[in-house]
Formats: sequence, structure tokens, C-alpha cells
Amino acid sequence: MTAIDPISLDRDARRTRLFARINKLDNWFQVLGLSWMTPVLKAIAGDNPKAQFGEIWRLLGVPLLAIAIFLGAWANLAPKVQTSLGAVPGPAQVWEQAVNLNEDANRAREKEAAFYERQDTRNAKLVADGQADKVKHRTYTGKPTYYQQIWTSIKTVFFGFMIASIIAIPLGIAAGLSATANAALNPLIQIFKPVSPLAWLPIVTMIVSAVYASNDGMFSKSFLISAITVTLCSLWPTLINTALGVSSIDKDLVSVSRVLKMNTWTKITKLVLPSALPLIFTGLRLSLGVGWMVLIAAEMLAQNPGLGKFVWDEFQNGSSQSLAKIMVAVFTIGIIGFLLDRVMYALQSMFTFSANR
Repeated sequence: MTAIDPISLDRDARRTRLFARINKLDNWFQVLGLSWMTPVLKAIAGDNPKAQFGEIWRLLGVPLLAIAIFLGAWANLAPKVQTSLGAVPGPAQVWEQAVNLNEDANRAREKEAAFYERQDTRNAKLVADGQADKVKHRTYTGKPTYYQQIWTSIKTVFFGFMIASIIAIPLGIAAGLSATANAALNPLIQIFKPVSPLAWLPIVTMIVSAVYASNDGMFSKSFLISAITVTLCSLWPTLINTALGVSSIDKDLVSVSRVLKMNTWTKITKLVLPSALPLIFTGLRLSLGVGWMVLIAAEMLAQNPGLGKFVWDEFQNGSSQSLAKIMVAVFTIGIIGFLLDRVMYALQSMFTFSANR
């Protein structure tokens, strides 16, 4: 009879717990786009290092190599392409303009702080001299910084995306549950889904200008025009995927809901939404991606002070630095689009996990 070594058993148990924790972390690494961290941790823990290094190379090494090749090709080919604004800027010139935009933003913040400091000093002096009736509070009206333009674009796309979701999800549920509602909505979807934002924009502009007569309200006209254009172009993926998810629910579950005599609200919240959630979130992710792409074109034409307007202004400016700044904006748009998708994926993972518990 072979004796069992308690030390070996304890070591195996700790090892099993460690790999269980790593596998749990892997879900979050997938959400954050850091899936290469899992093989790194497994290699450190001693789980077949050779195989794990192969995974690290595939998940991290290959992407980094591809980026390096892209940057090298860009740096070598860009100077050979001449435009009306000079040679196409390479990575070094684009990075230089990114640094300049950051420095410009810092200087603008200092100017704003100095403006309010002078205003507070002036008002305090007026109060001390007994002239409180002459105290005035003005808002700083300097040119928006690059970061403020980024924030404006993010606010605009989320506003339009939220309106689109509020419209699309209920309509998608109705279309998925009712063949009649689906027959009514389907031709509208097929007609309006392919319409370009450039076609919607003049219509939206005229309607908003007629209804929203001044810029004194909570939102500016340019903000509303851009947000509504985003709504009109981005609601279709959510509507279609929601309808598909709801219509794909197991018919046995629907029969059970009839047997239990569930009312419509209970049926939707307890049966329909949990079952259709993965496809609904797929539609939401697609809608947010479409909305972010549409927004840039909408801001260019509506002159909403976001990234789209920044690109348009630099194009109109036509200076030797404009092309590099536009390329900074291109990379900014791409990175923010990636981060927005990761946020939606994280929410999808959280809600899907909660629904399946």
C-alpha cells in the first residue's frame, strides 16, 4: 500500500486553486482586450511554459510585430507621397502634433484658470468697496481644447445611442413577439436602414431649426442635429438583433408562460429579456459602433464642436501641420471606438452573467 504524501497533496491543492483563479481572471482579460495575460500568468505558475509561450507569441507577439511592420512601412512610404499640404506625415510627425495638442490644452486650461482668478479678484474688490451691484460672473469663451472636443463627441454619441436604444429595444421585442408587428416594421427597416447620414443630415437640420428656434435651451442646435442623426443611423442593428433574439426563444418556454398565465410585463422581464440578452447586446455593440462612425460625418456638417469639427477645421486650415493633426484625430477616433466596444462588451458580460445565475 502506497503512502500518500500530505505535502504533495497540499501543493497540488494550492496549484489547483491558483489555476482556478487565473481562469476566473481570464474572463476579465477577455473583456479588457488583455487575453495575453492568461498565458503569462499560467507560464509564471509553471503550467507547460513552452505551450504558454506559444500562446503569448500568438496573442501578444504577433499583434506587436504587425504594429511594428505597419509603423515601419508608414515611416518609409509616407515621405514619398506629396500632397497639396506637403509630404504625408510619418509616425514621428503625428506624435509631435499629439504632444502639441496636449500642450495647447494645458495652456488653454491655464488661461481659463487665470480668467476666473482675475474675475474673482475683481468681484471681491467690488464687494469690498461696497459695489456689490456691479459684480458680474462671465463664462470663459475661449476656443475648446482637443480634450473638450473629444468629450463633446462622446457625449453626443451616447445621447444619440441612448435615444436609439430606447426606441429600438421595445420595437424589437414587439417585432419578435408578434408576427403582425414584425410584418409592419420589416418594410420600414429595409427602406431606412441603408440611408446614409449625409442624406438624413439636411432633413434633421431643417426640422431641428424649425422646432428648436434658439440656442438658449439645454442643448445647442448642432448638438441635437448630430445626436439625432446618430439615432436615425444607429437604431437598426439593435432593432434587428432584438427582434431576432426574441423570436429565437425556445417555444417550450413560451408555452410554459401561457400555462402559468404570465402577464405581458412578467413574460418580457422574466422570460424574453434574459433569453434574448446576448443578441440584444450584440445589436447594442453594433449600434454604438455605427453611431460613432456616423457622428464624425454629422459633426463635420452640423459644426458640432467635437472631433468631426476638429477634422473639418484642420482640413480647411490647410497649414503644414494640419494633415498630421487630422491623423492624430484618426487614431483618437479609432482608440475611442475600441474603448467604447470594450465598455459594451463588459456590460454584456456582466448582464449576461447576472441573467444566467
